[in-house]
Amino acid sequence: MRRILLNLFVAAIIVAVLGFFAAPGVAFFALRSAAQSGDVHGLQTLVDFDAVRRSLRPQLDERPGAQVPAPAFLEDPIGAVRRQFEDASRPAPDADAYLTPAALAALTGGEGRHASERSRTGAVPPPEQAEAPWPRPRYWGVNRARMAVADEAGSETIFTFERTGAYRWVLVHIGLPDGGTPVAPAPTAAD
Repeated sequence: MRRILLNLFVAAIIVAVLGFFAAPGVAFFALRSAAQSGDVHGLQTLVDFDAVRRSLRPQLDERPGAQVPAPAFLEDPIGAVRRQFEDASRPAPDADAYLTPAALAALTGGEGRHASERSRTGAVPPPEQAEAPWPRPRYWGVNRARMAVADEAGSETIFTFERTGAYRWVLVHIGLPDGGTPVAPAPTAAD
């Protein structure tokens, strides 16, 4: 009897450890599934939309220095004030086009910067999960994990998940592939 209990205890520990390390992968596939089915409530539990929006804005800004942090006020007061005025005068890039369920499904399917086109009215739905590429781990830590999905050309979209509980992971950053952001065509009278 003691041997059986010991075996059950060891098996429970092994399952808990495997679950602990497999949780980011499970979170990625849960994100893909919720996005493909249009489950907005499920996406709200899997995505920190404010953090992802903050991560996308500098990537969508076409200025070369947009991704460079602003200078510190104590080190360069004139540069810091100038950067504040420049940032305030420019409209913020539309990161919300990447945060719709259709666009998130396209991002997890490896469409990269073109995923925002799925947010347009009348856009073709993203491919099914069976056709989507498998993510590859890029970084696996105790509190942060990065998964990459490559498109047909090899450009990778990086998804960064952060631990919020023992087995709960939340998407906090999306790294888009290099290149220009596609411009959606202007709607026609037929739309």
